[in-house]
Amino acid sequence: MKIFVKTIFVLVLFASVIIAQTNTVAFVGAKIYTANNPMIPNGVMIIKDGKIISVGSIEDVSIPSGIKIVDVKGKVILPGLVDTHSHIGMDWGFDKDSPTQPSIRILDAINPLHDTFNRARAGGITSVNIMPGSGHLMSGQTVYLKTKKTNNVADMLFCDDVVNGICGGMKMANGTNSIREKPFPGTRGKSAAVVRELYYKAIDYKNKIDEADGDESKLPPKDIGLDALVQILNGERTVHHHTHRADDILTVLRLQKEFGFKLVLQHVSEGYKVAEEIAKAKVPCSVIVIDSPGGKLEAVNLQFETAKVLVDAGVVVAIHTDDWITDSRFLFRCAALAMRAGLSEEDAIKVLTINGAKMLEIDDRTGSIEEGKDADFLILSGNPFSLYTHVEQTWIDGENVFNRDNEEDYKYAVGGFNVYPSAGHGHSLCGEVE
Repeated sequence: MKIFVKTIFVLVLFASVIIAQTNTVAFVGAKIYTANNPMIPNGVMIIKDGKIISVGSIEDVSIPSGIKIVDVKGKVILPGLVDTHSHIGMDWGFDKDSPTQPSIRILDAINPLHDTFNRARAGGITSVNIMPGSGHLMSGQTVYLKTKKTNNVADMLFCDDVVNGICGGMKMANGTNSIREKPFPGTRGKSAAVVRELYYKAIDYKNKIDEADGDESKLPPKDIGLDALVQILNGERTVHHHTHRADDILTVLRLQKEFGFKLVLQHVSEGYKVAEEIAKAKVPCSVIVIDSPGGKLEAVNLQFETAKVLVDAGVVVAIHTDDWITDSRFLFRCAALAMRAGLSEEDAIKVLTINGAKMLEIDDRTGSIEEGKDADFLILSGNPFSLYTHVEQTWIDGENVFNRDNEEDYKYAVGGFNVYPSAGHGHSLCGEVE
């Protein structure tokens, strides 16, 4: 009887070891771009329970016996791409009743089953900042999420509290997008004035809350829009500001200096003209790179060199899709265009990964291949910036969410409008500026 019990115990222990081992996977032989550290020519990456537990050269990393080994010799592994400005996951729309709408949460409009997430995964995008539209001075709260396969948007979020948590930034805009018929402002000067008035209203609201010191009888009436602005004033929520022209960029920097909010400049088509001012303000830039400019005169001076000029000036730079403007499957290509204008390969990797993660303040979890970070990574067929390279696999939290060898996934990698019925309007490879 004792022998029988002992045998069962050994078998159970052995089974638990097998389960633990099969949950551990080693990817062996690939060129690994880590983003934060030097590239590893012949590397090993080991993942377990959705995390990276080891990464290094094949000579230096000890591979435990009994684990699953994936031969990726001749392939390239790099961190999952971070898209710092996108409009996927929802149907296109524009609410015209007010030029400032800080209470709107784009989170409440996200459909996790939207076909555009398939496109993002096919393009290697694992994390994304989804924005409300740019037709307002303040169009609402953005959301930072992973492009995971799920039926519940809460499973995709970086924040823990889907009801009361701060799950993203705040989208603002200036220039021609927000200059419209009443109630919108008709000039650039009026646009800035409307924004200032709103922030000073938020300061007054914040002061009343502080003075109440927890006494509910003294608190001002609840205002969920002003609550979001107070979060900005407290440095808890980042402003993502759509702006193209050099003079509009400087207007944003003046507002930032006046109210002290955390800021990411979005698009900055003429950022190269005021690179020193941006660098002095220590403000990061999320740049759009397109090969078919059009749609608005304020972006007519867009140049491929913008990313390099800003990097050389000491600015933290990312490159985004603004999908539907650039199809999410072509984010690599946009970085390649910046390389064509002089951006180094090392910086090109960073503008697609770790720099964007820093802008969204999610770099403690993703954006680079490092021990302890989420297992968000891509397997490519070759050089990341070659026209002939394909994203073969996309992994999020250690789960394979896109595989080009899968017939359904392949369809989303190469398909057109017949595959993406939710398309709101046309696009090109790196298309018209929004």
